[in-house]
Amino acid sequence: MAMPDMARSDMARPVYGRNIVVIIPVLNEEDSIGLVLAHIPEGMAAAVIVVDNGSTDRTAAVAAEGGAVVVSEPRRGYGAACLRGMAEAARFAPDVIVFLDGDYSDYPEEMTDLVRPIVEEGCDLVIGSRMLGRRAPGSMPVQAVIGNVLVPRIIRWLYGHRYTDLGPFRAIRYDRLLELDMADQNFGWTVEMQIKAAQKGYRTLDVPVQYRKRVGVSKITGTLSGAVRAGVKILWVTFRYAFGK
Repeated sequence: MAMPDMARSDMARPVYGRNIVVIIPVLNEEDSIGLVLAHIPEGMAAAVIVVDNGSTDRTAAVAAEGGAVVVSEPRRGYGAACLRGMAEAARFAPDVIVFLDGDYSDYPEEMTDLVRPIVEEGCDLVIGSRMLGRRAPGSMPVQAVIGNVLVPRIIRWLYGHRYTDLGPFRAIRYDRLLELDMADQNFGWTVEMQIKAAQKGYRTLDVPVQYRKRVGVSKITGTLSGAVRAGVKILWVTFRYAFGK
């Protein structure tokens, strides 16, 4: 399902002289996606692309009603949805891409804090760090907190680059994103981006962001099996690029 080219035309003007495109992967987020779209700063995005990764509820319809460009990605996986969003974003000639979750755990209104260092300070990649910011009690399961402390330390040891989080809320220059040749189609997407950025010497920055309890259940950390599979994949990707693809 795709919206016509005039979707969000009221927002299709450059901010800071840049075209900013927001990509939101979703899977059964009908109760939250409207809230996410409503809290994106007005006039911030040339386009907001919601990638439906196989929802069985009204997620796509709610997103379209909220003014988003809605596209479908039948291959299951967070990375697959992000790649589909990147392909759709190309037609908007973006300068900056913002990745944002559709479960309303992030604060979309903090998007300006991620974009500003790119357009004003020359950063290539800005990570919204939940570890540096304020997390609501219970917003991150224990296994997620441990992973987001442990893996950045391993990255620093292997690649000499300091991150504080692997959070999905992030902004990156579009040309730099294309240079990364992203490939992972599921749990390893965020760590692949950060490792490749470190290897290429990108100027990166972690900025504090707030984090609240998501609406609904996490598809990754919401179950023990999902958390284990995600953890194994993230660790595999983390070591993979240190010792060759």
